Amino acid sequence: MTTNNRIKVLFSGHRILIVVLLCLFGLSVVQSRQPNKKKPRKSTNERVYLVHADVTNYDMFGDNPTAQVLKGRVAFRHNGARLFCDSAYLYQESNSFKAFGHVKMYQGDTLSLFSDYAYYDGNDQMAEARYNVVLKHRGTTLYTDSLNYDRLYGIGYFFEGGKMVDKKNVLVSDWGEYDTETRNAVFNYNVNLKNPKFVLTTDTLHYDTRTSMAHIVGPSKITSGKSTIYTSQGYYDTNKEKARLYGRSRLTNNGKELTGDSLFYNEKTGISQGFHNVVYKDSLNKNQLNSNYFWYNEKTGFAFATDSAVMMDFSQRDTLYLHSDTMKVYTFNINTDSVYRVAHCYNKVRAFRPDVQAVCDSLIYNTKDSCLIMYKDPITWNANRQLLGEVIEVFMKDSTIDRAHVINQALSIEQLPDSIHFNQISSREMFGYFENGEIRKTEAIGNVLAVYYLEEDKDSSLTNMAYIETDTMRMFMRNRQLETLWTCKSQNVMYPITQTPVAKSKLPSFAWFDYVRPLDKNDIFVWRGKKSGTELKNIPRRSAPLQHISSGSVVSVESEVKPVAGAEQSKPADGADAKQTSSADGASEKQKTASSPESKPESAPVPASDSVKDSDVQTAPGGETKTEAKTDVELKDNK
Repeated sequence: MTTNNRIKVLFSGHRILIVVLLCLFGLSVVQSRQPNKKKPRKSTNERVYLVHADVTNYDMFGDNPTAQVLKGRVAFRHNGARLFCDSAYLYQESNSFKAFGHVKMYQGDTLSLFSDYAYYDGNDQMAEARYNVVLKHRGTTLYTDSLNYDRLYGIGYFFEGGKMVDKKNVLVSDWGEYDTETRNAVFNYNVNLKNPKFVLTTDTLHYDTRTSMAHIVGPSKITSGKSTIYTSQGYYDTNKEKARLYGRSRLTNNGKELTGDSLFYNEKTGISQGFHNVVYKDSLNKNQLNSNYFWYNEKTGFAFATDSAVMMDFSQRDTLYLHSDTMKVYTFNINTDSVYRVAHCYNKVRAFRPDVQAVCDSLIYNTKDSCLIMYKDPITWNANRQLLGEVIEVFMKDSTIDRAHVINQALSIEQLPDSIHFNQISSREMFGYFENGEIRKTEAIGNVLAVYYLEEDKDSSLTNMAYIETDTMRMFMRNRQLETLWTCKSQNVMYPITQTPVAKSKLPSFAWFDYVRPLDKNDIFVWRGKKSGTELKNIPRRSAPLQHISSGSVVSVESEVKPVAGAEQSKPADGADAKQTSSADGASEKQKTASSPESKPESAPVPASDSVKDSDVQTAPGGETKTEAKTDVELKDNK
C-alpha cells in the first residue's frame, strides 16, 4: 500500500470517526428532548430493506465512503413502514439511511410523512425530517421545518415552530409534540389556536384531536366576538363551544365582567355559571354583584345569584351594599333601545350605605320607571329617622331619590338629640318628596296621629309637646329641619314639656328598631328580626262587592258577599271616612300590581287647597292648650 493510499485510508477512518461522533452527539441531543416514557426503548433487529433504486454504487473516495449511494425512485421497507425518495445514502452497518428530495414515509394507511430531507435510524426506528415537513394522521395535519418522529412510541415533535390543522382548528406554536396513539398534542411557547368562532392564545396547551378538547395549563386568553376569557387552568371544548375554567378565571363581555374560582361557559347558549367567590361587575351601570353561586344568560339577560349574595352600587358618592338570600334580574327588550331590567331580591333583605339603611323580606326594582318597592315589614333609616309600613315605594330620578310612598300602617319616627324623646307620625299612608336627595315635603293621609316636640331657639331645649289627630298632614322641610306644618280639620293638644303625659309621649304603634338596623357593610349578612309583639298588624282589606250585568246596567250583589266567620263586619263609611276607604282600596290595589314590570308609578294624591286659616284656641285644664280646628290649622316651628 502506497503512502497516498495510507493517507487516504487514515483520513477516511478519521472521517468515519468524526461522522460517528457527530451522529452520537445528534442522537444525544434528540434523546434529551424526548419526554420520559414508561415503555423502555428497544432496538429492532430487522434490517432496512432496499426495495428499489435506479442506480446503486459506492463512492470509496467521496464524502460517504461507507455509504451505498442510491439514485432514482429509491424505495425502502422497514418494520411495516414504506419510505420513498429521489436519492439516498444507505449505511448498512448502522442500519440507517439519509434520504434526499421528495421524501415520503407511509405507515399503514393512516400516517404519512413528507419532507425535503430525512435521516432514518432503523435500530431506534427514529425519523428526523427537515424542511417543508408535513405529517398527516387521521384528519390531522402538522406543518413544520423540523420534525422528529419516533415510530416506537408513535410521537412526532417539532422544535423550530409548527402548525397543526384539523377540521375546525389551526394551532401554531414554537414547540410541540403529537402522539399518534392517543392523538393528543402538546404545544409550548407562543401558542395560538384559531377557530372560526374564537381565538385562544397561551404558552402551554394540551389538545385532544379526537374530541377537539383543549386543556389549558397556563395563563391563557380566549376571544370570541365581544366575549373574552382569561384563565390559567381549564378545558375548552372547541366543538360544543363549552368552557370549564378554574383558578380565578375571568369572563368579560360588553363592559360586564364575571370572575370566580370556577366558571362554566357555553358560547352557543350564552349561559355562564360561577362557583365560589364569584364577582359580577357592570362597569357601565356602576354596580357589582358578589356571591358563591351565579347563573347568567347573556342572550336573555337573566341573572340568578345566591349563597352570600351582595349587590353593590357605585353610582353615588358612597357605595350601597344590599344582601338577600336570593337575587334575580330579568331583562326586557334586550336587543332594543328600550331595554329595561327588573331585579327581585327576596328573603332577609338588608341594605347599608353610610347615609341610609334598610331591611325587608323582599324587594323589587324596575329600571323602566326607576321604582324600588319593599315588601313585608320594610324599615328604612336615615340618620336619626326611621320609616316603616306594609309596603314602601321609592321612585328614583337620575340615580337620586325623587319621592317615596309608604302604603298602610305608615310610621315615621325621628329620634331627638337627647335619645329619649321622639317626633312621631302614623297614618294609613305617607308620601315623601325630595329635592337633590334631601327631603322637602312629607304628607300623611288617613287616620293621622302625630307627636311633635317644640324647641327653644337659644339652647334647643324642649319646651312643649304637640299631640295631633287629623286626616291629612303636610310638613315642609329645609335642611332636614321642620319649616312649616299644615293640617286640615284636627284635634290638637299642646303640653308643656314638664307636664307631658307618659301615655301621650309615644303613639300606640311606636316601635324603635335600632337593634334591627344594619351597622356596616358586613352586618348586612347577619339577620335580626323584630321582637315578638312588634310586628305589623294583619289588617284585612276590603274588596269591591260582586256585580253582574242585567238589562244593560250594572247591579251590585251585596248579598253574595259574606263576612268571614269570627270577623267583625265593617260599617259603610260616609263623608271623610268614605274618602279614606277609597284611598285605602286604591293603595291596596296599587300594592297588588306594583310588582308587574309594566306597572307605572301613580301620582301621589294632593289635597285641593293649601290655604291656611285661623282656628279657635282654648285653654284646657292643667295648663295644656287644646285646639279644635273648625277649618284648617297651621303650626310653625320658630326654629
